[in-house]
Amino acid sequence: MKETEAEVAELQALMDAVYPRSTEHLRSIITGQQQLSAAALVRILTGMRVLTVATVTATGEPRISAVDGHLLHARWVFTTAGSAAKARHLRARPAASVAYVDGERIGVFTHGTVEFLTPRHPDFAETEEYLVGHYGSSPSSWGPDIVYCRLEPTWMVGYGDERKLLPTAAR
Repeated sequence: MKETEAEVAELQALMDAVYPRSTEHLRSIITGQQQLSAAALVRILTGMRVLTVATVTATGEPRISAVDGHLLHARWVFTTAGSAAKARHLRARPAASVAYVDGERIGVFTHGTVEFLTPRHPDFAETEEYLVGHYGSSPSSWGPDIVYCRLEPTWMVGYGDERKLLPTAAR
């Protein structure tokens, strides 16, 4: 967990703002203890999670694919080949949706804008260090054109039973 108190507070403020504006249907499903807080999300979503990433083609057709995702500083981070369709879509149209779902145990849905982290980006070195620590090698070494992406959320909700998702000591 790399999140600062300020980053968790910022994510919570976003989640608090978007939930009331969500559809009645979503609010009827994600209620009470099922609605996860930002603090719970950053404690639960440690390590790698398989995310589905939704992008849009130039003709407006939706596309979905899976990536290894990491919640780092309250933002989803993932890598992919620069030649991948999702990378091309995101360069042209950076709006994306990301979902992490583990059966009925937990679901986290995020909409936002993807930015590409290049070695010149101020957050690249820390992101790279984190990913090397997780994988044991740099994603940059996995191919000739690996790109690092970070989703800046504009909308995020999560559901699950925190009591079942975290060991007692982590609550």
